[in-house]
This record gives sequence, structure tokens and C-alpha cells, in this order.
Amino acid sequence: MNHVSLAASRVDPVARARDLGPAIEAVADDIERTQTIPEPLLTRIHDARLARMLLPQSVGGDQLEPWVYLAAIEEIARHDGSVGWNLFVANSAALIAPFIPFETAQEIYADPRTVIAWGPPNACKAQAVPGGYRVSGEWNFASGSRQANWMGAHCHVVEPDGALRQNRFGRPTVRTLLFRKEHATQIADWHTLGMRGTASESYRVTDLFVPEAYSGTREDPALRRDPGPLYAFTMQGLYAVGVAGVAFGIARAMLDAFFALATEKTPRGLQRLADSPVVQSNLARREANLGAARAYLTEILKDIYASADDIAPIGLQERVRVRLGCAHGINTAVEIADWVYKAAGTSAIFLGTPFERRFRDMHTLSQQIQSRDSHFEAVGRAMFNGDPDGVFL
Repeated sequence: MNHVSLAASRVDPVARARDLGPAIEAVADDIERTQTIPEPLLTRIHDARLARMLLPQSVGGDQLEPWVYLAAIEEIARHDGSVGWNLFVANSAALIAPFIPFETAQEIYADPRTVIAWGPPNACKAQAVPGGYRVSGEWNFASGSRQANWMGAHCHVVEPDGALRQNRFGRPTVRTLLFRKEHATQIADWHTLGMRGTASESYRVTDLFVPEAYSGTREDPALRRDPGPLYAFTMQGLYAVGVAGVAFGIARAMLDAFFALATEKTPRGLQRLADSPVVQSNLARREANLGAARAYLTEILKDIYASADDIAPIGLQERVRVRLGCAHGINTAVEIADWVYKAAGTSAIFLGTPFERRFRDMHTLSQQIQSRDSHFEAVGRAMFNGDPDGVFL
């Protein structure tokens, strides 16, 4: 690396991610097989601060603009979808930092290798007790938990009188409880079609006491401690941005692999793929579709960020735009993966090709909650009727 590129990589997270590309690709098969990011790659990822892109500057993070974060996640996922996914999840979990006591956030993120992993909220409940909470339960889909040193549990809270604690919206609050990883029992149950390297396993805790200071709620942006337009975005909105980044990266890699294949492959009895007008037209359309989806989401993020308040969360119209841009981007990426897989013919069906793992990864991603087609329905309903059901809180 020359002096100019080294200097750029220190300040540009996309350049940092790009510099790691060859190292990620070199161990991609090992990541798929072992479901773990190996050394020395994991150390290089932490040295490049790629798990701290959304962490507040107040506790040692980079607090990046969301479109820069999007581009960095795409660049990582271009080389391996599972690594991109784990880093999107690690950055998403870091968004809890503005919602917990400052001293707690400082303690957790004093370790430059800190990663928090957790599963989505479920029916588990925490019992409010003097000084904190007692919790037992099991959670699923804790992506990146093998690299984590802290875990979290999202719970409804049962008050001493048996009532569920309510938030300011009149709904049962979801509180996040944080604890060191050794307090959780990991469950090796991640046996999936794709995204195997994420090791998005289940975990359980039993009668664990979590002090009040190690808890917070992510559901209300108005409660955050750190100011700035990044944290005016909702947690779910930034989650969706991360998923879109992974989807863009996988789609980009599949298009690049198909371009290389088409310049060499001549199907039996036919002309070279690259010389087919149909292939030429379809490839060009997919290139335009991917670029347009990325540009659309980037424009939305830049526009909202520029007008976001330092304190107040973004409004309903802005939340709807983020959701629409992400849903459209993910949907476009999935369609591109399907086209590439079909257009590559039998070259795509064998293990170890540039297509098969990415196809599996994309279709595992497409089943995640942020990828649901129902988001388009929710956006359309909100455009006509507002948000009476609180979908876009």
C-alpha cells in the first residue's frame, strides 16, 4: 500500500473495507465451514474500526453518516456476505450506546474489540427487582455471537405488581439488558442454506441479574443521550440500511462474476454469452437497476440527514422514505441475484463457483424481517393513512 492510499484508509471507512477485500476472500471458505471469522482477519477488522462505524464519538466510535456506512458495508459484503452481515449487526448493536448510561457505554466500548450480539425481541420477559432485573429466557439469531464479548436480551418488563411496564406510546416497553458473553449459554443451531458464516445461533440465560445501569430502551429516539443527525434515524431504519448494504454487495459481486464468465463461456451450439444481444441488454439493465437503487437510497439518506434535528427524531414522512428506499434496494438486489444465477446456467450450480454461495446467501438474507415484501404495503398504507398502528415508530 502506498503512502497516499494508507493515508486515505485511515479516514475513509470504504477504503479500509476495500483494503481488507483480498484477506476476506482468502478465508471465505474457512468462514463458511467454521462459522467463525479467523485470525488475523478479525484483528484487521477491528484495527480498521469496521465494527465502530455507528458507535458515538463520545465513547470512541466513528459516528459515520449513514450513506458512508451503507457503502462500507456493501464493500465488505462484496467479498463475503457473512462478514458483511456480521459487521452490519455489530454496528447496529452499537446503536444501543446512546441509550444507556454514559459510564456503562464507556466501560463496554473501552475494549477496542468489543462486539455486542443479540437476537430480536420475543416473548421473554424480565422481572423488575431492586437495582435492576432478573431474566431467564432463550433468544435466536444472534449473528456474530462467536466474535462477541457482550450479549444482550430484549425483554418486556414485568413490574413488582405483575403489570407490564409501558412506554410513552402506551405500549409494553422493550428493554435491552446487557451482560458479558460468559453469562449466556450458546446453542449451536445455525444449520442454514446460506449466511452460514454468520453463526446466527441461539443462546439462553437462566435467572441472570442485570443491574439497571446495564440496560436501556432503543424504541424511542427522543431518549438518546448523544445528539446529532445520525441518531435521529430510528434503530429499525438503520438496521434496514445495513441489510441493504449487504444485499448490494452480494449483487455487485454476482454481476462482476457473471461479467467475467460471459466473456469466456460459449454455451453448446451457441455464441459466446458476451456476444448475445439478449445477454448484453439484460446485463446493462441490471447494472442500471443496482446503481439506481443505491443512488435512490443514498439520496434519501443524505437528504434526511441534512435536515435532521440534533435532538428530535426524524418524522413519519422521513421514516417512511428510509423504509421504502431500503425495501426497494433489497428487492432489487435479490432480483439481480436471481437473474445472474439463471443466466450463468450450469456454471452457477456447482459448489465453489463464484455464484452458488452468493445465491444462497442472498436468499437467506431475503427471508430476514428487513427484507419482507410487506414493507411496501406498510409504506403505501402510511402514505395514504399516516401511521395509526405505530409501524414506523
